[in-house]
Amino acid sequence: MRKLWLLFAQTTTVALGVLFVIALFKPDLLRWQAPQPRPGVTIRQAPATPATPLPPMESFAPAAQRVIPAVVNVFTQQKMRAPAVQDPIFRYFFGDRLDGRPRQASNLGSGVIVSANGYVLTNYHVVEAADEIQVALADGRALPARVVGADPETDLAVLKIDAGDLPAITFAQPDTLRVGDWVLALGNPFGVGQTVTAGIVSALGRTQLGINTFENFIQTDAAINPGNSGGALVDAAGNLVGINSAIYSRTGGSQGIGFAIPVSIARQVMEQIIREGSVTRGWVGIEVQDLTPELAESFSLKNAHGALIAGVLKGGPADNGGVRPGDVLLAVNGKQVSDSASLLNLIAALKPGETARLSVARKQQSLEVSVQAGRRPVQRSPLPQADPELN
Repeated sequence: MRKLWLLFAQTTTVALGVLFVIALFKPDLLRWQAPQPRPGVTIRQAPATPATPLPPMESFAPAAQRVIPAVVNVFTQQKMRAPAVQDPIFRYFFGDRLDGRPRQASNLGSGVIVSANGYVLTNYHVVEAADEIQVALADGRALPARVVGADPETDLAVLKIDAGDLPAITFAQPDTLRVGDWVLALGNPFGVGQTVTAGIVSALGRTQLGINTFENFIQTDAAINPGNSGGALVDAAGNLVGINSAIYSRTGGSQGIGFAIPVSIARQVMEQIIREGSVTRGWVGIEVQDLTPELAESFSLKNAHGALIAGVLKGGPADNGGVRPGDVLLAVNGKQVSDSASLLNLIAALKPGETARLSVARKQQSLEVSVQAGRRPVQRSPLPQADPELN
């Protein structure tokens, strides 16, 4: 027993001696270091626990006060030239002016500060074709902004202002929003100044509205008007759940049907733009249409799930993989295709060069073909990069 105690004492003494030497000469080895964040943008993320339900008649003031500093006004200027001004002889004598007055068009919208180092998220249509962009902060400062990049197919753009220590918004956890939840819409409608409106989530996953190529809108009855575009849609705790984008209106004003881009899409697009300057999506070169019950019956399918391939680009990835017009596409990499909109999203999620397994129905037979995805061509001209270093 004495030998065991002696051995224990000697081992402890040696261990303490080793720790003393390490602490004296290599103290960094004893310090725990948290993983370093990826360079680019640091996002504030709400905790995974759901927000506490709001009691009836409770004030929204705490949530509004939390968000207001992170919502900005975006002002743009676009030079307008009459056709005659494009004539070089006319410009030689009169320059870029007509009737002694410069031709300019002004536009206004809203934006959201997403990082303390000056990144601002807004709608593409707010800054489209702008020659000058100014961002007005809640503290009264007005700063010039440059375009980092844009994604016309989701109507999102990222701006950068040269400022630091800014009040960044907190992102909500994705896919936690429910129909019936309270939401607040913040922005600068009609240029009257920053405004907060309240409503509920009327619907989720709205598609085929003809607004964007890729659609998965949050519908809300919180008042959204012209000028609110690019502003924040937040939950009752003040966490960002969407970017206000469009309204349905017969008069130009709010009629209780507004649409916002979900935070899951907005964050994915934003981070890719900041990291790479643009958004890359998969493409296989097919034209599709929804599968109606009548078409499903004619193809002897049990239900109308899937998308009918109406055309295949000759020499494209799908054509090379053996896909033919008239095939019914049922799944991509095992994920079921419900309609043409879901197929578009599944194909876009593929990485260029990735091999995808397409499950198709052809002449009452089930087939599986392999297709190597390409890069989706840009459907509309993107914004020119304002800073060559960001290209």
